[in-house]
Amino acid sequence: MAADLYTVLGVARTASDDEIKRAYRTAVKSCHPDLHPGDEQKAERFKQLSSAFEILGDAEKRGQYDRGEIDENGQQIHPYARAGGQGGAGGFDPFDDVFGGLFGGARTRRRTGPVKGRDIVYKVTVPFEDAVTGGRRRMVMADGRALEVDIPAGVKTGQTLRLKSQGRPSPSGGPPGDAMLQVTVSDSAVWTRSGNDLRMSQAVSLKEAVLGAKIEVNTPSGPVSLSVPAGSNTGTVLRLKGRGVASAKDPGHLFVRLEIRLEDPNDSELKTFLSGKS
Repeated sequence: MAADLYTVLGVARTASDDEIKRAYRTAVKSCHPDLHPGDEQKAERFKQLSSAFEILGDAEKRGQYDRGEIDENGQQIHPYARAGGQGGAGGFDPFDDVFGGLFGGARTRRRTGPVKGRDIVYKVTVPFEDAVTGGRRRMVMADGRALEVDIPAGVKTGQTLRLKSQGRPSPSGGPPGDAMLQVTVSDSAVWTRSGNDLRMSQAVSLKEAVLGAKIEVNTPSGPVSLSVPAGSNTGTVLRLKGRGVASAKDPGHLFVRLEIRLEDPNDSELKTFLSGKS
């Protein structure tokens, strides 16, 4: 018999949503496969915790579980099975009773084909740079398997990525479900995003702004050289073509706003020069 999901997480049936979430987060720290590679017992424990939280961490599924509408694996329970009987296994099957009487005791059963396994939803946080340039992320699935997931360039917060056939196995021999990755893109302290374009501020010295210079600018794909025209001022915006979101269809640009900053605000020679005193 499958273990009670509340027992798996170590919480009471009256536990609040926050209490369930805290219990899950605390428990998985001690058995995460990334922290205990090769430990099959901890991997199995991680799998059980993830399966339990998938149901108890979802208000709708938790209600169905509490009412006995789904089992510990999230599979729907037939109402007659919940009442204590299961046709063909020594219990009362109302369909057998009705159709058996009509057709001389011959049983007529409803036929159903293989059904697809259930999808699993994961919430993932993608670094800003990976969302701009694309990247790969190692993820541990609910069953303990580790996968390398491709993050497409241009992905945004709120988007869902589908990993085909990485969900729950089918209970009836059908195809497995999919893994659905709900994406949150982390903020950047350097760049802001507008569509496929990026914007940033870049400090330049007074000398570089007045005389012009070649400076190094950090982009999500690495440092590049930027030409500052002579006579630039604070607020001057320069464009680095193709250095925005690396979308194959519509690559963006990086717009750099210059900000003049004095290397030494107390430079006596500069003060003398600006004051006009020789």
